[in-house]
Amino acid sequence: MLPEVQTISPVAFHESAGVEDWRVLYWGAHAFFRAESLSHGARLVAEVAAIAERLEHYPDIDLRPEGVFVKTFSRRDGALSSTDAELAASVSSAARNLGLEADPSVLTVVGIAVAQGPDAHVRPFWSAALGYEPLGAEDAIDPLRRNPHVWFHPLAPPKAGRGRTHIDISVPRDQVEARVAAALAAGGRMADDSHAPQWWTLTSPDNHGVDIAAWTDDSDFSG
Repeated sequence: MLPEVQTISPVAFHESAGVEDWRVLYWGAHAFFRAESLSHGARLVAEVAAIAERLEHYPDIDLRPEGVFVKTFSRRDGALSSTDAELAASVSSAARNLGLEADPSVLTVVGIAVAQGPDAHVRPFWSAALGYEPLGAEDAIDPLRRNPHVWFHPLAPPKAGRGRTHIDISVPRDQVEARVAAALAAGGRMADDSHAPQWWTLTSPDNHGVDIAAWTDDSDFSG
């Protein structure tokens, strides 16, 4: 059971002041701020930590030589609240003061979708193999939120003993068409665009399935 949080939709998040650097992908609101060096980025990490302590709201922070990724969320499933918008605006302000510029073009969240046949309940196996924890009725996640989540859904049409997997890729709305075009130019094939502009289903040159999705970034569902 997920804890009670007064959630807001991605649309409401984007309507908040000062969050222009941020995009809502799987599992929360994300931003990346480019730095001149590891120590330059570390200065922003210290500022983010201070903001988090002030708000008593704690984001995930990933420091790299190229910059700093920050993800904020209010529930384990990535649902957002007004506190996430406040934190995001404060982090962006701190980044500007330190001379770090946001670069949303690199934001990507990858998931693995496992299609399971009838009566094949495979989440315990994948959770054990990966060291993951179950979340809700359909997901398994890294308890430290580092690695791709796994989503379990029925195989259509049902085929006993014939489970399949595909990759889900969450990207910002303003980046998705370029990402799809790049994948097609690199040898991919459009398998299904009937759900566009929410997501596109592509196949690789050797027929592995990939869904490139932008729906989370402008959804009006608040969770």
